[in-house]
Amino acid sequence: MKQLLLTACLLLSLAAISHAQSINIIPAPVKAEMKNGQFTITPKTVIVAAAAESKSVSFLNDYLDKLYGFRLKTAAKADRNYIKLVTPVFVKKPDNEERYTLNVDANGVSIQGDSYQGTFIGIQTLIQLLPPVKSNALKIPFTSIEDYPRFGYRGMMLDVSRHFFTVEFVKQYIDFLALHKMNTFHWHLTDDQGWRIEIKKHPELTTISSCRESTIIGHHPGKGEDHIKHCGIYTQEQVKEVVKYAADRFITVIPEIEMPGHAMAALAAYPELGCTGGPYKVQGTWGVLQDVFCAGNEKTFAFLQDVLDEVIPLFPSKYIHVGGDECPKDRWKVCPKCQKRIKDENLKDEHALQSYFIHRMEKYINSKGKQIIGWDEILEGGLAPNATVMSWRGEKGGIEAAKQHHNVIMTPTGWCYFDYSQSKKEDSLTIGGYLPVEKVYSYDPQPKELSAEDAKYILGGQANLWTEYITSPTKVQYMVFPRMAALSEALWSPKEKKNWKDFEPRMNDQIKRYQFWNVNYNPKGIKQGE
Repeated sequence: MKQLLLTACLLLSLAAISHAQSINIIPAPVKAEMKNGQFTITPKTVIVAAAAESKSVSFLNDYLDKLYGFRLKTAAKADRNYIKLVTPVFVKKPDNEERYTLNVDANGVSIQGDSYQGTFIGIQTLIQLLPPVKSNALKIPFTSIEDYPRFGYRGMMLDVSRHFFTVEFVKQYIDFLALHKMNTFHWHLTDDQGWRIEIKKHPELTTISSCRESTIIGHHPGKGEDHIKHCGIYTQEQVKEVVKYAADRFITVIPEIEMPGHAMAALAAYPELGCTGGPYKVQGTWGVLQDVFCAGNEKTFAFLQDVLDEVIPLFPSKYIHVGGDECPKDRWKVCPKCQKRIKDENLKDEHALQSYFIHRMEKYINSKGKQIIGWDEILEGGLAPNATVMSWRGEKGGIEAAKQHHNVIMTPTGWCYFDYSQSKKEDSLTIGGYLPVEKVYSYDPQPKELSAEDAKYILGGQANLWTEYITSPTKVQYMVFPRMAALSEALWSPKEKKNWKDFEPRMNDQIKRYQFWNVNYNPKGIKQGE
């Protein structure tokens, strides 16, 4: 009898594990309970939602239309066969605006968010419950889910300077973020190889800085050049279009305007802003270049203020990213204007001059009601008072900034650089490195070196996609999938819920969804060491 009881308990435990694992949602929710039975969504199912839920309704209907070939009607109420969206109006702001609950039973689907954003995120979970096969009868399991993110900042960066991508593709990239429960799109708009945002007061940024005459062939330093002109710029109207598109998906767009380094494209149009006076050209090679904005020239600051005066109104985000990375000091060391600035401002050296530069631009940006983000080099020479640090050269910069009680976004190369190879034998050229999906999944943005108090300053994390060797939308997809799914769980799910062996079968389901979306992905991405 005792043996029978033990066997029965074991079977029940295995059944429970099987049920838990069969809710193949990425990122893993805080709580999920599968129940017996299924509800079927058909073209006769109605969406019950107030007008204020229009963003969620539109996203779901667009998804159903594109993938399954039908849209659902909306109704004020329904007793059964419904997808019901509910967002209570709170007297005070909820603790976590991204929290939601989702319940599926015989009558239909009920999603309730603590904000409209939370309800929208619940829609992304519903989408993952749908079978990745075209049908007009979509069976989903009875389930009860309660969910909210571990980190409030969950981002992806796209570099459009090295290679330009159309508005249509940028929108698709934003959709990918939404479907993976990311909430921030970092748009890298300016660099040595191209200036990508229209500034009306400085039209030469469009006519000169947005085009390079040629690009190196192969890996840096290259095997010659292709002699193919590469151009691209977003008009301010197109920027507004992208920002609204993202906002409709509850995604914040943070623009990056590089300073004081990575400035060659701008200098090509305005050589007087460099230390030597030029001539300069928009670069067709990669790497760190010595020519940067002159920190001793008042015209430099006037120019950048003009740029920001036009950029800031386009982006509702409270943040403006100012770069601040990889700024060689060689030109500053021999530039009379820069040396005079060091003397006049009683600065210690050229590192302190960079700090002066960032401090000054931060003060201007703060005066416009915004805050700055900079790569971790902005720590050098002293951190600007209200700056948020994006730690990319490992975790050291982020740890240092958090200990100084500055907000931090973790994006270290070893875990978050999606331009790195994800297989040991890649099918096409990459920048190098090796970042398999399992390592991405293992990342914890809160370093063990931080106390509980200091760890509160870690806002979250982000993956970066630099595009020196990424020339097409299909290559972007190949480089981010399936690693974006791994990062989404690393940033969303409770730390105790992370389990690679549990993630693998859910990832295999996600791969089927990528196939259903007809997007490119690394088929070896889930298999390590290939």
